[in-house]
Amino acid sequence: MKKISIDPVTRLEGHAKIEIFLNDDGSLANAYFQVPELRGFEKFVEGRPVEDMPQITQRICGVCPEAHHVAATKALDDLFQVDPPVTARKIRELLYSAFFVTDHTTHFYILAGPDFIMGPEAPVAERNILGVIAKVGMELAGQVLKTRKQNHHVIKMLGGRPIHPVFGLPGGVSKGVTEEERKEIEQIAQENVEFARLSLKVFSDLVLSDKAYLDIILSDAYTTRTHYMGMVDDNNKVNFYDGKLRVVDSEGKEYAKFTPKEYLENVAEHVEPWSYMKFPFLKRVGWRGFTEGQDSGIFRVAPLARLNAANGMATPLAEQEYQKFYATFKSKPVHHTLATHWARLIELLYAAERMLELSRDPEVTGSNYRTIPTKKPEEGVGIVEAPRGTLIHHYITDENGIVKKANLIVATVNNAAAISMSVKKAAMEIIKPGKPTDEGLLNRIEMAWRAYDPCFGCATHALPGQMPIEVSICDSQGCLVQRIKRNVE
Repeated sequence: MKKISIDPVTRLEGHAKIEIFLNDDGSLANAYFQVPELRGFEKFVEGRPVEDMPQITQRICGVCPEAHHVAATKALDDLFQVDPPVTARKIRELLYSAFFVTDHTTHFYILAGPDFIMGPEAPVAERNILGVIAKVGMELAGQVLKTRKQNHHVIKMLGGRPIHPVFGLPGGVSKGVTEEERKEIEQIAQENVEFARLSLKVFSDLVLSDKAYLDIILSDAYTTRTHYMGMVDDNNKVNFYDGKLRVVDSEGKEYAKFTPKEYLENVAEHVEPWSYMKFPFLKRVGWRGFTEGQDSGIFRVAPLARLNAANGMATPLAEQEYQKFYATFKSKPVHHTLATHWARLIELLYAAERMLELSRDPEVTGSNYRTIPTKKPEEGVGIVEAPRGTLIHHYITDENGIVKKANLIVATVNNAAAISMSVKKAAMEIIKPGKPTDEGLLNRIEMAWRAYDPCFGCATHALPGQMPIEVSICDSQGCLVQRIKRNVE
């Protein structure tokens, strides 16, 4: 049996493997993207005081604990039937904007960047963050590190800690913002805007100006036609913190628009025997398998989906980039999965601009930042847009606020079906009869799902905290032909 060791390890979080089956002529028969670890958070939070959920659930993930913390806090608002003061809502969104800046920066430069800055066929020893630094230079690398450091400082300032914040409470937040803090945050937000604009220029210079990269982005291997879902404000503009969920179909027409409390009327979850991940779908369309198109119930979330589901961005510079995005592709919605990287940078600019707006809002330093709950808890739903897409927290308690049932649909789970289809389409293009399979095959398949910025630790809650991946290629009789392993003994 041939063994191929691939180093460095995959640039994302969690555990997964891909099973590829070939016909007798060597062509692709099927491909399965499998997540074999068990989710457990919904069960072991049962019996806990519901007030603990913002602290417990954010331990699902060390990459985006802020998303779980804020979603859980919003679920508590709903569960205790309490409206936070406007100052509290703006402080939450201010922290959340800083978090988005750090997260999108991480993915573009560290996780996805090597595929474009170094190239998908670059030697594996160079296709990593060190290779990126060598190519873009220490000055830009320093700005990446500075941006992350400064925004984690803001998260600590507002949330109590740079990772796993402790500020969210039912009805508000635990502390206010001083004028001195506001001024400091305003300065950091101004620098964020310039950094986001620079990042868009880097993408334009290195990717959009390269015909070979554009051909990859536009290729059928990385094109999947689905519905799209994202949170929007009253004007159907992208919003990460609050609003309604809007769904557009594969032709861009509005299919549904609903409040967080109505998510169960619109979304259901399918299960497969070969994965511990669930596969959400649009309930009214129904589950029709892993199929594309207008009649499929599969939808996508994350940056590309948010832009497709919205009518624009709510800040001026991001809106200009939004218009440029769709003018370039000459269609809406855009179905090219790798275009998600560009969409992510547009969102980076929006988060920076929104952070600047909030830092200049006089209400953000208000003294009324919590309304004390007075009603008995029953049931609550909290939804935010995590960097990876729509995140849903749903809790049901007894009259004493003890959790009886919890349902968490994380962004990567919402994308699970689309990720599986993207993997198969990439494999169909890459694996051809008579064409040798090598390390480049693995990375090309990875590119199909790396664009989603998936977090399989978040989606399945596995313990080891590394990302082994195994590609097994079998013939039509099920006999193993070749196995490609990464970080697997």
